[in-house]
Amino acid sequence: TDDRLTDPAARHALAVRAAVAQLPAGAVVSHISAAVLLGFRVWGVPLTRVHVTRNRDSGGRRGRRLHLHTTPLAEGDVVEIDGVPVTGPARTVVDVARAVPFAPGVVVADAALQAGLDPAQLREAVERAGRRPGNARARRVAAFADGGGQSVGESRSRILLAQHDLPPPVLQWPVRDPQGRHIGTTDFGWPDLRTVGEFDGLVKYGRLLRPGQTPGDAVVAEKRREDRVRDEGLCVVRWTW
Repeated sequence: TDDRLTDPAARHALAVRAAVAQLPAGAVVSHISAAVLLGFRVWGVPLTRVHVTRNRDSGGRRGRRLHLHTTPLAEGDVVEIDGVPVTGPARTVVDVARAVPFAPGVVVADAALQAGLDPAQLREAVERAGRRPGNARARRVAAFADGGGQSVGESRSRILLAQHDLPPPVLQWPVRDPQGRHIGTTDFGWPDLRTVGEFDGLVKYGRLLRPGQTPGDAVVAEKRREDRVRDEGLCVVRWTW
């Protein structure tokens, strides 16, 4: 079995590439489909339709398998991935953020910033979108996004922390002992409150695996790291999905 068929994003990427040959002239892969081809994390967004955009003001349509958007494309808005025209990172984030709820938009924006998108380019793309529908939400997403979010769970956690009026955390905060030796990097840190936060997802422990390690080994190593963090007088708070 092709592993790509079991992963929704990978399966969508296959659908996009299959649809490319049948696309109208001038159509560019866009929105969540572009996010998938660009390798950004996606969450909470249906992947049943391939999204493309044509550089015109009218004529859009939405079918069962294809959503054709019609919106002006500026010079520099389009890149190529393996010969496929795709909206670039900044334009893609803005298009997604205009079209989906706030949290899924932040997930994509965080992933784009982590991958190297310049925040200034993202802000410029928002301003270029002007008064297009949903751009007020895109502006909020761009202002909230942070490349320090390294997973869907971390992005969603940051949104929930803000919704509950908790102080903004330092993302990927390095903890050091009195001699300056690095103990570990925490997902979230509140230095003034001597508190750190960790989002625990199954994927996280997969990332921690070293050659020859089992998931159980990774959990034990993580527990030892937490003990060292607590030894520095820090409160450790953990949560899961």
